[in-house]
Amino acid sequence: MKIHIPNSVWLGNIDPFLKGFSPTDQNQLNITFNKKWMSIHPMVLSMIAALGIKTDPSKIECEKLEAKSKHYLERMGLFNFLHVASGITMKKHEPAGRFVPLTQIKDGTMLTRFITEVTPLLHLKPEHAEPIRYIMSELIRNVLEHSMSKYGAIVSAQYYKKSNTVRIGVADTGIGIWKSINQSYNPKNDLEAIHLALTPGITGTTKREGGTEQNAGAGLFFIKSIASVNSDFFVIYSGKAMYKLLKRKGKKIKLHADPFEDRHSKKDNLPSWEGTVVGIDLSLDTTQEFSLLLKLLNETLNKAIKERKKARYKKPQFI
Repeated sequence: MKIHIPNSVWLGNIDPFLKGFSPTDQNQLNITFNKKWMSIHPMVLSMIAALGIKTDPSKIECEKLEAKSKHYLERMGLFNFLHVASGITMKKHEPAGRFVPLTQIKDGTMLTRFITEVTPLLHLKPEHAEPIRYIMSELIRNVLEHSMSKYGAIVSAQYYKKSNTVRIGVADTGIGIWKSINQSYNPKNDLEAIHLALTPGITGTTKREGGTEQNAGAGLFFIKSIASVNSDFFVIYSGKAMYKLLKRKGKKIKLHADPFEDRHSKKDNLPSWEGTVVGIDLSLDTTQEFSLLLKLLNETLNKAIKERKKARYKKPQFI
């Protein structure tokens, strides 16, 4: 496998980075970096760490870091996951900043402990803490319940003062969305599987409309909707497909049960990622009152489930 970190890779411009990823030769990992500068979304760090933990450290080749921003990779704990010596000396009194270093979560107990630690790490205000905890909890829970990965979820996050934004990345190297959804539905490809995963009331655990009490099939829909309301980016990448929610145009807010009705871009010919990767940006300037947002989301979810049930019962029944 080969992966290159360019000078800048964020959700808005992540397409060239994903196209440059090479999944061939799963037993080796070669990592190269931009020589001068690196500005990296946590989603990218989580991807690299997820590849690193499943690769024999002796089979990892990591190019020597020269960029001035190399300390960020050390601070986020990337080289600990890779078991590679970075050669970077951190200053004793260097400020920690607001970030969640790369963290591996393999079970519910670890998830509970992690969620309680998120707010202090990011120094979030109370009105911002709940949506961030919700997003991280749902993304990680999806991995634990559906990915079947023995390595669990790899998560990282960073607060950016200039834009007043929290950026989150979660990656796994499990079975991927297509195989998960295919347990109950029959998506013809990875993009159709992502479309189903983002549709409220659909879950890979059952064909029942609205899911079950334990799994309503709405977690990814809620997270996408939070990004949509705030006019932020949201990316999900699995297999050869990627769906990217684009920034909303205009002030009118409308939640769509069908993710393809949102302003978005999509790809279905990317290098294949074995597992699932999700990245989201959340602007803290425009975060809505979370209880009101959940009310709107629940209304949309219930409406979508009723419409699908109605459409299903209209189909001719043959005896």
